[in-house]
Amino acid sequence: MIFKQLFDADTYTYTYLLACEETNKTILIDTVASNIEQYINLLSELNLNLIYTLETHVHADHITCAHLLRERLNSKSIVHRDAGAMCADLLVTDGVELQVGTTLIKVIHTPGHTSGCINYLIGDRIFTGDSLLINGCGRTDFQQGDSSTMYQSVTKKLFTLPADTLVYPGHDYNGYHVSSIAQEMALNSRLNSTISEPKFIEIMQNLNLPYPKYIDKALPANQSCGSTSRQG
Repeated sequence: MIFKQLFDADTYTYTYLLACEETNKTILIDTVASNIEQYINLLSELNLNLIYTLETHVHADHITCAHLLRERLNSKSIVHRDAGAMCADLLVTDGVELQVGTTLIKVIHTPGHTSGCINYLIGDRIFTGDSLLINGCGRTDFQQGDSSTMYQSVTKKLFTLPADTLVYPGHDYNGYHVSSIAQEMALNSRLNSTISEPKFIEIMQNLNLPYPKYIDKALPANQSCGSTSRQG
């Protein structure tokens, strides 16, 4: 499998490229619209065929380029059916499996940050979006967020994966690239195996995070799969 981890420094967003070496069929997870030329150039350089753009949720901090990639490369977009983006080509639910060449992708629904948050389990790797970050998790104070639901999602679904499963988050603000389920269960400062649900709720209620910088543009755009012309 071909694997690339790409980083958008403006929004601290990770985008992931995974491709089947036998068929050149490729997916991109959590694209950023301002980086579309980088993605297209990389796909061309590696002679890859983009099949799907996968979203872990409808983002509030950056605009996806799912729509633009669909127009230019004929790829198909994927989101959860509860994400609020009915423009997607495929609306998935918990437990759905997708096959892209020899790459098997399993969808794991983890509401809490938003109601439509999903993770993609691919081999020994889990792509967690904002549900589980390295030493953190996504906020729960807007966009259908709910701390109790987040706690249940992470502890009942993600923390039951094999301990050596590699965790690739949707963002990182501290220079980290990858973690593991074992590491997050042991060391995550917001949500580890020793933190109770009431304590987690208290932690989340007292974060006092600023209003997301790009939410007023990003959220409506992403509800249209990144097509600003469809808004309104």
